[in-house]
Amino acid sequence: MDILINELLKHFLTNPFVISIIVAGLLSVVFYKQIIGWFGEYWTKQALKKLPKDEYTIINDIFISTNSGTHQIDHVVVSKYGIFSIETKQYSGYITGNKYDKKWVRHVGNKEYYYTNPIRQNYGHVKSLSELLKIDESKIYNIVCVPSKAKLRIEHDGELVRYGTIVNRILSFKKEVIYNVDEIVNVIKSNNITDKNAKKEHIKNIKKNIIDNNFNKCPKCGAKLTERTGKHGKFIGCTNYPKCKYTRNGSY
Repeated sequence: MDILINELLKHFLTNPFVISIIVAGLLSVVFYKQIIGWFGEYWTKQALKKLPKDEYTIINDIFISTNSGTHQIDHVVVSKYGIFSIETKQYSGYITGNKYDKKWVRHVGNKEYYYTNPIRQNYGHVKSLSELLKIDESKIYNIVCVPSKAKLRIEHDGELVRYGTIVNRILSFKKEVIYNVDEIVNVIKSNNITDKNAKKEHIKNIKKNIIDNNFNKCPKCGAKLTERTGKHGKFIGCTNYPKCKYTRNGSY
C-alpha cells in the first residue's frame, strides 16, 4: 500500500498541470491583497473608459513628489469641468464611518477591524495636485471608488461611489473651471515618477507608518493607547477605559 501511495504521489507531484495549479494557489494566497487591489483598479479603469474621450483625459497610476511628501494616486481625470483625484478601495464585509473619521470600521461578527479613511487619504492627494499644478483645490474633486459589493454605511457628501456610478458622478460636474487642460495633463505626466525604487521606498514608508500607528492604537476599540503606572510597574492601557479595559505589559 505504501509503495502504491508513493507512486501516486510521485505521479501527482511531477504532473506539470497539477504543479501549475499548486503554484497558482500558493501565489494567490501570498499575494491576495495585491491581486484583489489590482482587480479593483482594473474595474475602475474600465468604467472610466466610458467617459467621452474628447473631453476627459484619464491618467492612471500617478506617483508625484511635492513639499508634503510623495503621493501615489490611482487615477486622475482631467477635464474643463475639473480635475478628479480617484482612489480605488476593494473592501469586503460591512464598513461603517463618515468622511471625517480617521478610521473606518469593518465589522465581522463581534470583531472590528480598522482601516484608514480613504476620503481623508485622498484629500491629501487633492492637496498635492493643487500644489503641483498651482491651482485652487476647489477645482480638484475627491472621489473614492469601491468596486466590490461591500456593504457601506458611510456618511459622505458624494465622495464615495461604486464603479458602476463613477462616470455619472464625474459627468454631474457641469461648470467649466479649467481653461488649460492640455497644459495640466502635460505637467502631471512630466512629473509622474516612474522609478521603481522610488515607488518601493514610498510603499515601505506607508507600511512603516501603518505599523507605527497600529502600535499606538488599541486592538479592541481603536482608541489611542497611553502609558500608565500601576502597583506592578508601568503598562500600556487604553484611553477609552473603563469602557475598554485593554492593557499590555511594557512601556513606549
